[in-house]
Amino acid sequence: MSARRIAVVSAGLSNPSSTRMLADRLAAATQRELAERGQEVRIDTIELRDLAHDVVNNLLTGFAPPALETAINTVVSADGLIVVTPIFSTSYSGLFKSFIDILDPDALTGMPVLIGANAGTARHSLAIDYAIRPLFTYLHAEPVSTGVFAASSDWGAGPDDVAPLAARIERGAKELAEAIARRQPSASQDPFDPNHYLGEGRSFGHLLGGLAGE
Repeated sequence: MSARRIAVVSAGLSNPSSTRMLADRLAAATQRELAERGQEVRIDTIELRDLAHDVVNNLLTGFAPPALETAINTVVSADGLIVVTPIFSTSYSGLFKSFIDILDPDALTGMPVLIGANAGTARHSLAIDYAIRPLFTYLHAEPVSTGVFAASSDWGAGPDDVAPLAARIERGAKELAEAIARRQPSASQDPFDPNHYLGEGRSFGHLLGGLAGE
C-alpha cells in the first residue's frame, strides 16, 4: 500500500508561531491515528509566510512562481488536508484567504480537511464554524466535524491547562484519519507529475488554445 499524503498549511506570520505549533500537533496526531490503522503517512508542511510575496504576485499576474506552484500541487494532490490560520478581525488571515483564492475552485472537491485556528482569547473560537468551515464547504471539500481552536491560555504551563486542547486535537485527528482511510488512495497523484494537472494527452498548447477561446 502506498503511503498516504497529508498536506499541512500553516498561515502563521511569526517564527516560531503558535499557528505552526498547532499545525504540527494536528499532523502528528493524525499520523499516529493512521499508523494504528496500518497506513504509512507522508506529511508535507507549507508555511505560507515563506510564500507571501509569491501569493501576491500570483494574484496580480495569474502565474505561480516555482515554489508556490510546488505548494499548490502538494495541497491539491494530497489525500487529506490540515489547515491552521490565526484569527484576525474575527476571521481567517488575509494571507490564508489569498492562498485559498489562487487554488482552482474545483481542486479540493471531496478533500477531507481538518480545520485549526488560534487567537489570543477563546472569544474567537466560533470563527471556525462561521468563517472557515463555510469556505471549504463552498469549495466542495469535506471538513471533518471537529474544528480545533487554540487560545493563548490553552498553551498553559501545566498539564491541566493543555489537556482540553490535547483532547480536541486527538478527536479532530481521529476524524480526519477515518475520512482519509475511507478515501481512495491518491497513489497516482504525484504532486510533481504535470499530467495530474494538465490531464493525460493535453499539451500546454491545447490549454493555451482553450484559454484563448480556440
